[in-house]
Amino acid sequence: NDHQVKLRGMRIELGEIEAKLAQYRGVKEIAVIAREDHPGDKRLVAYYTEDEPGTVQVEGMRLHLSAMLPEYMVPAAYVALDALPLTPNGKLDRKALPAPDGDAYAVRAYEAPQGEVETALAAIWAELLGLEKVGRHDNFFQLGGHSLLAVTLIDRMRRISLHADIRILFTAPTLAALAAAVEDMEVAL
Repeated sequence: NDHQVKLRGMRIELGEIEAKLAQYRGVKEIAVIAREDHPGDKRLVAYYTEDEPGTVQVEGMRLHLSAMLPEYMVPAAYVALDALPLTPNGKLDRKALPAPDGDAYAVRAYEAPQGEVETALAAIWAELLGLEKVGRHDNFFQLGGHSLLAVTLIDRMRRISLHADIRILFTAPTLAALAAAVEDMEVAL
């Protein structure tokens, strides 16, 4: 009954992620699936129910997992449900789990992008990640970005004359930090 998926070349045992999340205080039930809501963009999504509504902190769950699992196994989105959907046989109906909305992704308290570079980057990120808006403190990878999208991001940046090496994104993954790194590179040129 193991649910193994391949995500960006890595084999992931969904049950391992579920077991770690089930240990988090306040989580009653958990299900993790790989969703491809946009062609070619498969992401891990965690669905959970709570012992008591409003007790589970998503950022806490994310940190809990990050301490125990590699980053590629940490779900991009977390969806709270009143109950997990079941088949007529009483088993989890993974196909009936809803698509996550924009609020399910790790978005920090919104602070509008500042300056031309941040504004341009925010527009690219929003388009690539399928989000309405991106704040200056949002993290590309916590919003659901991954290495393949990072390559696309760098290409789109180059098209509008913003130059950065892909390695910079991994060391400066927030919008503000990436914009600052890009501006520093422009000054150095």
